[in-house]
Amino acid sequence: MPGIYVHIPFCRHKCTYCDFTSYPDKIDYAEAYMACLYKELKMRGEELKNYEFDTVYFGGGTPSYIPPKLILGAMNQIRACFKLKKDAEVTLELNPGTIGESKVKTYLAAGINRFSIGLQTAIDEQLADLGRIHNARDYVYATKLLEGQNFSTDIMLGLKNQTKEDIKKTIDLAHACGSKHISMYALTVEDGTPIYTDYLNGELPDSDEVAEMYEYGRALLEEKGYKRYEVSNFAIPGFESKHNLNYWKRGEYVGVGVSASSFIAGVRLTNTFDLDEYMKCIISGFYPAVTSERVELKDAKFEFVMLALRTSAGLSMNEYKETFGNALAEDFPNALKKTVKYLELDGDRLKIKDEYLYVQNSILVNFLEEEGE
Repeated sequence: MPGIYVHIPFCRHKCTYCDFTSYPDKIDYAEAYMACLYKELKMRGEELKNYEFDTVYFGGGTPSYIPPKLILGAMNQIRACFKLKKDAEVTLELNPGTIGESKVKTYLAAGINRFSIGLQTAIDEQLADLGRIHNARDYVYATKLLEGQNFSTDIMLGLKNQTKEDIKKTIDLAHACGSKHISMYALTVEDGTPIYTDYLNGELPDSDEVAEMYEYGRALLEEKGYKRYEVSNFAIPGFESKHNLNYWKRGEYVGVGVSASSFIAGVRLTNTFDLDEYMKCIISGFYPAVTSERVELKDAKFEFVMLALRTSAGLSMNEYKETFGNALAEDFPNALKKTVKYLELDGDRLKIKDEYLYVQNSILVNFLEEEGE
């Protein structure tokens, strides 16, 4: 079943590592922007009236920063314009520094049934280095407000001065507060972000140190009952993110809002990254997409392999053949030979061995290189 992604680009303060489309100084645009987003939802809903969707995901930016009535309005518009499955998973990303009791009540009234909380680390000094607007106590407060609800926690590895003990404190806190899902990401340093200076100065852990941190965190999470189902995602069984699983299965999705992407009927669209241009397009009745391309067969094959091998379930050999007509070994004979020691076949499913999953990019590059031949 396809998903709906809604991009909310506003935030109170841009984090030092952030390379996403977000605006810390344009909250005054929120109501006008959301009015345009409601209109885009209507436009896309008319186009996709034969689809039934089973996930909705509000990402950003910081969706919890804007007035909650605007989230409620978006959900009302989604229900009015799309066929939404009765038990659809509806996720809202939130920053612990932007949450309160009245907001939570509005979110629940809107039908939000899953929350993704950006903790990143339980060490306040590291949060300050990242430019986060919250501290660890704010996270605890947020989880108290969400007591009994399904929520996930994001944590980061590879931070300045981060130790294994810091990672343990962070995982222990998320677990103790009732998080059913934990996403553990390595910090990605992008050129042009403030934290890039720390990287150039050698003040961040190197790739080998981060790999050690990841393995340490993975073991801790599994001890606490969180099962790895994708390289960066761990969940108590039954609490995996349906929305993200759809991405990794190369499922269809529609994205609305500035910079949002869609993948429908083999075509990938991306909306403009410019806020003013986005709003002008919608007001004028035009789609705000700036790129539109049909994914070629060879690219589709690589995407299928790349996304599936990121997961612990791996790739179904039968599903690959049913989808593309050829067996995997026919399309990628050389890549399979080069990576054989990193892979295992479990019945119908080809997987990257557990001990190599974290370095899956160095394995998948072999499939990319063959895909281009």
